Amino acid sequence: MKSNPVYKREVTVRARSFRMPLIILVFNGILAVVALLNMYSAVAQVRISASVQYSSFLQLYAFVATLEFLLLMFIMPALTSGSISGERERQTLELLFTTRMTPKDIVMGKLFSALSQLMVLIVSSFPILLLTFVYGSMDLMDLAFLMVCFLVTAVFCGGIGIFSSSLMRRSTFSNVCTYGILLLVVVGTYMLNIFLLNMSQMQIAEEIYQLGETRPEASSGSAVYLLLLNPLATFGEIMEKQVTGGIADLSIRRFLGNGPDNFVIRHWIPVSILVQTVFSAGLVRGAVYFLNPLKNEKK
Repeated sequence: MKSNPVYKREVTVRARSFRMPLIILVFNGILAVVALLNMYSAVAQVRISASVQYSSFLQLYAFVATLEFLLLMFIMPALTSGSISGERERQTLELLFTTRMTPKDIVMGKLFSALSQLMVLIVSSFPILLLTFVYGSMDLMDLAFLMVCFLVTAVFCGGIGIFSSSLMRRSTFSNVCTYGILLLVVVGTYMLNIFLLNMSQMQIAEEIYQLGETRPEASSGSAVYLLLLNPLATFGEIMEKQVTGGIADLSIRRFLGNGPDNFVIRHWIPVSILVQTVFSAGLVRGAVYFLNPLKNEKK
């Protein structure tokens, strides 16, 4: 990326602008306020009960990590959804095509410059996440695993943004398309599984079972595998492994019932990370295709 002119220009412009320090200040300010309020509540509970509840500090970690995850999922599309469409609006995209840079160089330069900015936010939030380390509740491996999840999610959301920006000619339409796709993937897959789970519960409730016959557990069926594409589901599983009862509502276990315990279910986190990475690569490839001015001549 150091030899990519688009990447160097974008990083330099963002580093010199007032917007970057402001984003870091607001981002970490929100996390710090939430973390300190939760820590004050945990300490006050210790004073009242005269006993230390380590679960309170674990919940502090889960709450701060969830808030940071949601902020990153909201910020990354905003950094990429107008990157290429903005060049079209400023009528500077054609100038980039007169250079030796390929559409792939332009797309990768835009994507990795936004990713670099997001990595600055992630690294700057370390002191807040490390508050729980004071009480010995988490270790560095947990933090490293969380950082991998943040990075994959950032690439996933950035891929959606850069694809929409390459496809649309206006940044407004690109923003709507980006957040629409993200809403469909994140919220839509969950709502579909919840709907199918409720339907399964209703069907089981209407059936009549013999005395001593085991009543089956409700499940959403094969639709649960759609959650492999959902970064929030992956994050929820990581929190479940790191914090007991971390985010029960996001866990896939509620949708499984007594379904099969196969390879995908047993290795849900690495499989979902792989699926999201492949999907992100496909989006970037699509962005390069739609940005290529010679694509119609190849047909």
